[in-house]
Amino acid sequence: MPSATRSRLTLTCILITVLLDMIGVGIIVPVLPELLEDLTGGSVADAAVIGGYLVFAYAFMQFVFSPVLGNLSDRFGRRPVLLLSLLGLTFDYLMMSIAPFVWYLFIGRIIAGIAGAALATATAYMADITPPHKRTHRFGLIGAAFGLGFIIGPVIGGELGELGPRVPFYAAAALAFANFLFGLLVLPESLPKASRRKFDIRRANPLGAVVALRQYSSVLWLLAVLFFLQLATQALPTIFSYFTVEVFSFSSSNIGRTLGAFGIGFAFSQAVLAGPLSKGLGEPAVGIIGLAAAAIAFAGIAFSADVYQLYLFIAVGTVSGLAPPAINGLLSRQVPDNSQGELQGAVNAASSLATIIGPLAATQIFSYYSAAPSSGHYFPGAPFIACGIAVVIAVLIFAIASFRFELGRRPSVADHPHVPEMPPPGQVRNAPLETGNDDDNSRRY
Repeated sequence: MPSATRSRLTLTCILITVLLDMIGVGIIVPVLPELLEDLTGGSVADAAVIGGYLVFAYAFMQFVFSPVLGNLSDRFGRRPVLLLSLLGLTFDYLMMSIAPFVWYLFIGRIIAGIAGAALATATAYMADITPPHKRTHRFGLIGAAFGLGFIIGPVIGGELGELGPRVPFYAAAALAFANFLFGLLVLPESLPKASRRKFDIRRANPLGAVVALRQYSSVLWLLAVLFFLQLATQALPTIFSYFTVEVFSFSSSNIGRTLGAFGIGFAFSQAVLAGPLSKGLGEPAVGIIGLAAAAIAFAGIAFSADVYQLYLFIAVGTVSGLAPPAINGLLSRQVPDNSQGELQGAVNAASSLATIIGPLAATQIFSYYSAAPSSGHYFPGAPFIACGIAVVIAVLIFAIASFRFELGRRPSVADHPHVPEMPPPGQVRNAPLETGNDDDNSRRY
C-alpha cells in the first residue's frame, strides 16, 4: 500500500476512534439529570449536586492516572493503552445502565476515570503521525471529531431518552465496545519500538509530569492556559442540562438538539477555520480569538432571558473551538517526539484537575442560586459568570506567554540544543536505540 494511502487510512482510523468515543460520552448527557432524579427522588438542584460529585470522581481518577497512561503509551505504544481505555468505558456505561443505587454510578465513573485516556492518547497518536508544522490543523480535526461526537451523541441520547433514562447508557456501552473492536482490527501502532523510552514511575504522576516538562518553560504557561480554559468548558456540559431544565423547562430531546447545534458550530471552527486562520494570523492570535469568544458566550448565556438569546450566545461559543487546537499545536512543538505521550498525559492531567474543580464548583453554585426561586439570590446563570471569569484569566496568561516566549515563531534547534535538526521531508531519520537514559531519549525530534 502506498505510504500516502496508508497515512490517510491511519488518520481516518484515529478520527473515527475519537468520534465514536465522544458519541458514547454525549449520549448520556441529556438523560443524566432524569436518572439521578429517579434514583434519589430529589429535585433538579439535588440532582445537580450529585452530578457534580460524579464528575469529581471521574476527573480525580483521570488526574491521578492520566500521566501514568501517557507515560505507559510512551513505553508500550499508543494502541494497547487506547484499547484498554475503551474496554474500561464499556464497563462504565454498563454499570450505569443497570444501576439500582447511586453508588453504582460512582463505581462506573471511577473505572471510567482510570481508563479515560482515549482522547489524550489519540492526541499523542496524532502527534506521532503528523509533522510539527501541520499539527494545529490535525489537532483541529481531532477537535472536530470531538465536536461531531457531541452533535450526534446528545441528539441520539435525547431521542433515546424518550424511551427511558437508561436506554442511552446501553447504546453508549455498545458504541464503546464497537470502538474497541474497530481499534483492535484496524488501528495500527503509531510509535515505533526504537522511539520508545523506559517507564519511570517518578514521571508517571501529575507532579512528576510537570517536573519532567519544566525544562520547557513555555509548556508550563500553556498548561496554565488550558487549565483555566478547561475549568470553564468542562463545567459547561455538566451544568447545561440542569440550567436549561430549570430556566427553560427543556426536555431531554431539547437538550440533545441544542448541544447538537453547538457541536456543529464547534466542529466547523476546529476542522474548517482553525488551520487556515492559524496560517494567516498565527496560532497565538487564533487562540486569543477562541478564548475571547468563550468569555463572551458564558456571560451571555448567564443572562439569557429567552431561548433565542440562549441560542445566540451558544452560536458565539462555537468560535471558542479555535482555541484548543491552536494551543495544542503550540504545545506539541515545545517537546520532542518521544515525549508526546508524556506531554498529552500532563495536558489531560491539567484538564482533569480543572474537571475536578470546575463541575463540582459549578453544580454547587447552581444548587445554591436555584434552590429557592423566591429568594433574593435566585440566579441560575451564576455558574456561567464564574466560567467567564476563568476564561478571562486564561486570556491574560496566554497573552503574557505569547509575548514572553514569542510563541508564534517556528521553533529552532536553539530552543532545544540537545535535539538534532529535523531531516528534509521524505528523508528517513535515525531514531536512537531505547536505553535507560530518559534525558537522551526525551530530546529527539
